[in-house]
Amino acid sequence: MNEATPFQGEAREPLHPQPPTPVAPTRRREKNDLPARLVTAAVLVPAVIWLVVLGGLPYLAAVIAVVLLGQRELYRLIEEKGAHPLVNYGLAGGAALPLVAYVGSETHATVVMTATLLAVMIRQVGKEQIAEALVSISGTFFGVVYVGWLLAHAIVLRNFHRAVVAHFGQAEALRLGIVPGTGIFLVLFCLSAVVLCDAGAYFVGRRFGRRKLAPRISPSKTVEGAIGGLAAGTLGALAAKGVFEIFWPELSAALGWWAAVALGFVVSVAGMIGDLVESLLKRDARTKDSGQLLPGMGGVMDRIDSPLLGIPVMYYLMLFTVFLESGAP
Repeated sequence: MNEATPFQGEAREPLHPQPPTPVAPTRRREKNDLPARLVTAAVLVPAVIWLVVLGGLPYLAAVIAVVLLGQRELYRLIEEKGAHPLVNYGLAGGAALPLVAYVGSETHATVVMTATLLAVMIRQVGKEQIAEALVSISGTFFGVVYVGWLLAHAIVLRNFHRAVVAHFGQAEALRLGIVPGTGIFLVLFCLSAVVLCDAGAYFVGRRFGRRKLAPRISPSKTVEGAIGGLAAGTLGALAAKGVFEIFWPELSAALGWWAAVALGFVVSVAGMIGDLVESLLKRDARTKDSGQLLPGMGGVMDRIDSPLLGIPVMYYLMLFTVFLESGAP
């Protein structure tokens, strides 16, 4: 009888999706958040641009720091569901992925993820309580993949020249106009698309939004805002292309104007999906923001939700473009 008590208590813990949060933020609160949001953006945007241009170890350290902060916020959301992810194991695996992307290859990243999963499973086997094993293992590994692995693409996109040389050779990279600094343009092009898509959706939705886009996931998002966001994201990507064409044309030579239009739109769509996915996770955890680290913006996950999908999509689309232009069998 004594052994039944813990399991009865665990059975009452909510390990399933929660109902939607009934109260949405008011329009007045959004307006009050706007000045803080703009100040935070004024600090973050130059810092991010500087780190992307600088590259190297400072860029790697920044990506790892963002991964760790984002993962910790995600694990707090999982803990809100009554689960207990193996946080330290997840953080170690997530931080290792950008490092491996910097010094290794895709094969090494696979090894890291496999080792992390094995370590989590072995640790879970050694725990006294087994009632939540499935949720603990899956939640921990989800944090590694969703934040660590996806954001590790910020490293390989910044080092795109090295990736192309590894896959297609130095001669092909030169023929296609891909130089060591091409990754600077690609990262800023991608961030321009997803950030301005988010900003466009925010402002257009507030001014013209009428029809709900996904009311069960995020009541504040509208169809009109989504259209405005996609337009702003595409134009933002083209603006980034234009700036580089004027000042550093050799860095943007690998991406033509029509390709820039197509990629800007697709990356904006990916960023919008990433935003909806994070809204879904927060809705399930019954919280408005993933954290409070960034004034007016919420947590780190609230800022990287769009790049989490936008950056990998940009990377693989560029690799596919190179594959087509190289005529590789």
